[in-house]
Amino acid sequence: MKVLIFNGALDRRENSTSERLSNYLLDLLLDLNADTHVFKMVDSAIPLFDNTLSKTPMAVERMNLLFREADVHIWLTPLYHGCMTGVMKNCLDWLECSAKLPEPYLTGKMIGMVCWADGVQAMQGINAMEAVAKSLRAWTLPYSVPAKRDELFDERGNVSEAYQHRFGLLLRLLTHGPKVVVPEPR
Repeated sequence: MKVLIFNGALDRRENSTSERLSNYLLDLLLDLNADTHVFKMVDSAIPLFDNTLSKTPMAVERMNLLFREADVHIWLTPLYHGCMTGVMKNCLDWLECSAKLPEPYLTGKMIGMVCWADGVQAMQGINAMEAVAKSLRAWTLPYSVPAKRDELFDERGNVSEAYQHRFGLLLRLLTHGPKVVVPEPR
């Protein structure tokens, strides 16, 4: 299984929330033997969306291929003014380059979403990402992780126990699907 962690933050600090969460999820996925790639907006060189260009920028071509080859995605973003980061949305707009392919955009991909905020409004970012994902023909996991940033990590700086449970459930659903319990016949 190919998994893409899409880090939509523009934070270069090593100890940033986005870096810590990306690395935490990457470690969990590697433990599951998932072929995992982290795509960081901060390192992507994705230009502003311009569909009038005569040639698609190389960074955009690489991004399109990476996003379309992954079986499942995990999208991470801090809440910015009630939404995902603008650069994250701009990057997703570039999937328009795949519009004429037999399976354009993110057709059939399963996407799990994580958003954090200083207050309790992180669900707004999830809702924004979900609207974009569905427009790109992806399936969104019905379980997401809206997070209050000051509760994400414990006093030692590790992901808190409550969020370890939430991220574990997100990964199990993405990698194994829902567990269907069928009652035994009488």
